[in-house]
Amino acid sequence: MTALARTVRLEHRLTQPTASLAELHAAAGLALEHELATLLVSPWLVKPAARLLARTPVRLATVIGYPHGGQVVAVKAFEASTALEHGATELDVVLNAGALVSGDDEAVLNDMLAVVEMAHSALATCGVIVKAGPVSEELLRRACRLAARSGAAYVVTSGGDEPAAAAVELARFLHGVVGGHLQVKAAGEFTELSQVAEALAAGADRISTRFTPELAAEALAWQRQPVSGTAGSRADVGAAAR
Repeated sequence: MTALARTVRLEHRLTQPTASLAELHAAAGLALEHELATLLVSPWLVKPAARLLARTPVRLATVIGYPHGGQVVAVKAFEASTALEHGATELDVVLNAGALVSGDDEAVLNDMLAVVEMAHSALATCGVIVKAGPVSEELLRRACRLAARSGAAYVVTSGGDEPAAAAVELARFLHGVVGGHLQVKAAGEFTELSQVAEALAAGADRISTRFTPELAAEALAWQRQPVSGTAGSRADVGAAAR
């Protein structure tokens, strides 16, 4: 048994505004070579990515309502429908932070439901990006409760631009709120295996970053490292990275 393979899903992100087809080919190759669980791409890249990843174990994810989440429900629903039609198997929807701040929980929930239920109807997985801007801890708790009510599978720390340290701290907070009910995806700028281990120790079940070939290779080697005992704990994984 290996520690990492059973405790965390690694996701390679390709969502920057200038992401090109050439970068998509490189990203798909990296994900396949290093046995990453998921490739997350911008919506316009879903269809070509689906062709590249056909008949492979790599899951294909995309973002909905990215990056700010303020789109109306009908727009997010159309985005989700199109992404699923093009081959996406996982969706990360950005919550409506403006409605959350306004105290309109019904609008926030309906916004999530429009995408989560559509994903479920296509046998796809859906998570909620709960931080689209600076909000209080109490608002984050409310966002997590609403995500759980919507039927989402996981919550995501942010859109992926956070420094690793910030992503780790937010993952720890979210795990304290939803641990045992929803998974937590730590999305950020992870550049070292030790940072991945810190996020895992903080309670993250998924790590989403723009992997370099070096970091992906280190992660694969870590996945394959035997672990003593009957279960690979988060502490074991953290120690293995140091």
